[in-house]
Amino acid sequence: MGLYEKLLSGEEKLSLVGLGYVGMPIAVAFARKIRVIGYDLNERKIGLYRSGVDPTREVGDEVIAHTTVEFTADAAKLREAKFHIVAVPTPVNDDRTPDLTPVEGASRILGQNLTKGSIIVFESTVYPGVTEEICVPILEKESGLKCGVDFKVGYSPERINPGDQVHRLETITKIVSGMDEETLEVVAKVYGLVVEAGVYRAESIKVAEAAKVIENSQRDINIAFMNELSIIFNKMGIDTRSVLQAAGTKWNFLPFFPGLVGGHCIGVDPYYLTYKAEQMGYHSQVILAGRRINDSMGKYVAENVVKNLIRADVAVKSAKVAILGFTFKENCPDTRNTKVIDIVKELHEYGIHPLIVDGTADREEARHLYGVELADQSEIKDLDALVIAVAHKEFEKMDKDAIDACFKPSNEKRVLVDVKGILDRKLYQEDPYIYWRL
Repeated sequence: MGLYEKLLSGEEKLSLVGLGYVGMPIAVAFARKIRVIGYDLNERKIGLYRSGVDPTREVGDEVIAHTTVEFTADAAKLREAKFHIVAVPTPVNDDRTPDLTPVEGASRILGQNLTKGSIIVFESTVYPGVTEEICVPILEKESGLKCGVDFKVGYSPERINPGDQVHRLETITKIVSGMDEETLEVVAKVYGLVVEAGVYRAESIKVAEAAKVIENSQRDINIAFMNELSIIFNKMGIDTRSVLQAAGTKWNFLPFFPGLVGGHCIGVDPYYLTYKAEQMGYHSQVILAGRRINDSMGKYVAENVVKNLIRADVAVKSAKVAILGFTFKENCPDTRNTKVIDIVKELHEYGIHPLIVDGTADREEARHLYGVELADQSEIKDLDALVIAVAHKEFEKMDKDAIDACFKPSNEKRVLVDVKGILDRKLYQEDPYIYWRL
């Protein structure tokens, strides 16, 4: 009986290393079919899961409370599993080079608890070659075992879209790969248990790694083009979204929009690809150009807040400004690599210290990562300028009366910056509003 059959019979277990926005939903999905160990270094997070709380809001408290996943912060429990999935973050350093510390650390922990006959599948987004050239040597060193003889490896890039209730693990075609045909077949069968959309067998681990890193790079470049158009059309006095709506009537026009590009995927993955390209002697032109534009958009938004305050004849340094939204994307509590912080920092340069409101964001994470104390929505009043930075559902529901109530009644002009264009622009085109959006 092979490993796949042993997993089905309950004789063997699957482990999930890293229980964040990606790893936890995977663990929960597999637990509906087979026995699962969910491991994470963060004891506080494990405590929340054990008490039936889902801090990621990806599956909800009720699902967490009833899942059969064995949540643990004890690495020794990994010895009870034979099929391991590694889903840890892969951020970048301050100099925008890949920070492989999490995936290397996970490989060390797993190597120290690896048993013969195991298969390890990495899901973390990396540049081609990381699995076989960096992770495998760590696994071998820590375990004393030989890859290809005592254990096998594969790669299956995560495609979960945090906060998205439509495109889930089960509904997205899963790319799978293995170091040999036998491993590939087992990996494909195991993921086939939970991925209803089916699996795509990549011809090699490096092909699978490359496929993932270019998915987000392509999206990043397309959004950068939209952001550049927004800058150009703003100078021309043309509304960018109106232009895009008109252009979108052609069947092959791609539906991308301007915005802040943050998070741990789109705003990070292109740097992994360009880093590897540099090692091979090629300096990226298009990819890095797109990154430069997207990395500058927070500053650009802040500058336009200031310009419009001046237009409104409001003293910039004493202006009362509020920002709605702090997460890197809508309807998701994750604040990692949020570009809203760039707006905040740039406003600080002008002597403006904005109130930041986000009922969806992880307050503790915002405090720990950025030193930001999130305000309550009740504090949003007597404003000179309001910046809607993230398209949370709670903000989309705000009508004109709610927007009006945020501003100083005595102001002749009210600056409203709608970064994502979630409001009906026609309602705010006349006095007392100065309305601006990307």
